[in-house]
Amino acid sequence: MKKNIIAVSLVMAGLLSSCGDSFLDVKPQGVALATQLNNKSGVNASLIGAYSLLDGIGSGGTNWHGAVSNWVYGGVASDDCYKGTDASDQPEITGIERYEVQPAFVHMRGKWRVVYDGISRCNEVIQLVAKTTDMTDAEKTQVIAEARFLRAHYHFEAKKMWNMVPYIDETVYNASDPNSVKVPNDKNIWPNIQADFKYAMDNLPETQSQKGRATKYAAAAYLAKAYLFEGKYSTAKPLLETIVASGKYRLVDYHDNYKAATNNNAESIFEVQFSVNDGTNGNNGNAGDELNWPYFSGAPGGGCCGFYLPSLNLVNAFKTDASGLPLLDTFNNSDVKNDQGLKITDSFTPETAPLDPRLDWTVGRRGIPFLDWGPMPGVTWIRDQAYSGPYTGKKWMYYKAEEGTNTHSTNKRRVANNYRMIKYSHVLLWLAECEVEAGNLTKAQEYVNQIRKRAKNSPYVTNTDGKPAANYVVSEYPSGSPAFADQTSARKAVRFEERLEFAMEGHRFFDLVRWGIADQTLNTYLQTENKKRTYLNGASFTKGKHEYFPLPVDEINNSYVNGAPTLKQNPGY
Repeated sequence: MKKNIIAVSLVMAGLLSSCGDSFLDVKPQGVALATQLNNKSGVNASLIGAYSLLDGIGSGGTNWHGAVSNWVYGGVASDDCYKGTDASDQPEITGIERYEVQPAFVHMRGKWRVVYDGISRCNEVIQLVAKTTDMTDAEKTQVIAEARFLRAHYHFEAKKMWNMVPYIDETVYNASDPNSVKVPNDKNIWPNIQADFKYAMDNLPETQSQKGRATKYAAAAYLAKAYLFEGKYSTAKPLLETIVASGKYRLVDYHDNYKAATNNNAESIFEVQFSVNDGTNGNNGNAGDELNWPYFSGAPGGGCCGFYLPSLNLVNAFKTDASGLPLLDTFNNSDVKNDQGLKITDSFTPETAPLDPRLDWTVGRRGIPFLDWGPMPGVTWIRDQAYSGPYTGKKWMYYKAEEGTNTHSTNKRRVANNYRMIKYSHVLLWLAECEVEAGNLTKAQEYVNQIRKRAKNSPYVTNTDGKPAANYVVSEYPSGSPAFADQTSARKAVRFEERLEFAMEGHRFFDLVRWGIADQTLNTYLQTENKKRTYLNGASFTKGKHEYFPLPVDEINNSYVNGAPTLKQNPGY
């Protein structure tokens, strides 16, 4: 289902009815009145409007602030990547990277605006259904289930960003009363989120005729994820096992999850749909990642803007030993060979030690083929290599042969490569987490080995001669592996696998927080990285504060009722 550019608004302009002059009774132009939407067609258009904010674009003036990839909050705020570009560009993101974020940052309000606009749209859909007479009860139930799925998603985004946030449903929301949404953020809303996902799971079909619409299994997976964020592993486990038992999903070749030609493949459980050259201005084509392209006119994207670059720490995590197993404790003792500080004319040979092949589907590095663009040339693709390192991201990029087809005609950075929000690989590794916490370490190892076996058997990045572009060595954990000898070791191995599998997908920071290891992991990261990226000198992560971002100060100011704010700021801000 591609995004629809129909603007749907249920806020009715005040009509002057006390005068008899007919020109005063003219309905406002370009606005869909509630009475015009009280039908099946109007309900569906409104539901599409709720889906359309999944990518984080289309609410006010927000752009990358609300990107579905969460590259700023889940990526730059973690150990996976640097802000990139240069020191002067988008300094707010540097503040986020250094854990110096302020409540007045535009990024905070931009993300808030997107998720609560999305929540409002979902509530409007549910309210419309109650007034519609040309839909069957079954049709109404499915629409409400989709709307509640989306409402849960948007609340989930708010919850993992700010923790204590208001939950707003259709019984509270009133489009004609701004005060209706001034709800205190004094309750834990996980039960509300879970109730919405549960309703969606119980009332959605197993499959949908239109790609991108929520299904029973998408709701089940998301419900399980919500339980994982609460640490309720035993509650999440049966939901995840049901998805596996359904037989509807399977692992595909690793790179098939990151190219437009294989959108909506057999591994995808819920996918945010992007489209280009569809008669719109390109905003339907992953506009949230518009800054995250090589800084060179001859590279993918056409020369802008150099943000969101993989960290040395992340690349080092893809090292393996001679048998193909990860270096869980020693991976960051030295850096994978790179071209930091080298000129384009200097000779360079890429790393020859063993590496996980997923690295070069995730990261662009000098001398290694970059899709069909030829070998990544190094420094010419990086805006300021001394500032932001030698690597570039890869998972959202397009093939050169796709220009004009899977890129927008006037903006090559708007692409049709969907964002895979929940994949079958997520389900397997979440199950591995559940088994570790239950003490079933052999079963946890089996789930992890499914992922590692796929990495081994998927096509590798190759040179023009068809040979692997690097020394790729990856293998399954053998029986009796020390990595699964005890619960502590197994927990580390599973979490490490999740980092490798989902690197640069915007999950890392939120995973570190839900695992309760953000302070330890990120301060250890900073102690090494501040010697390589001097702008990180003095940065530190404060436990009990930086797990969550500050509520936007504008939203607190807008929440006043009877002289007092209904929203309370997070601790430490």
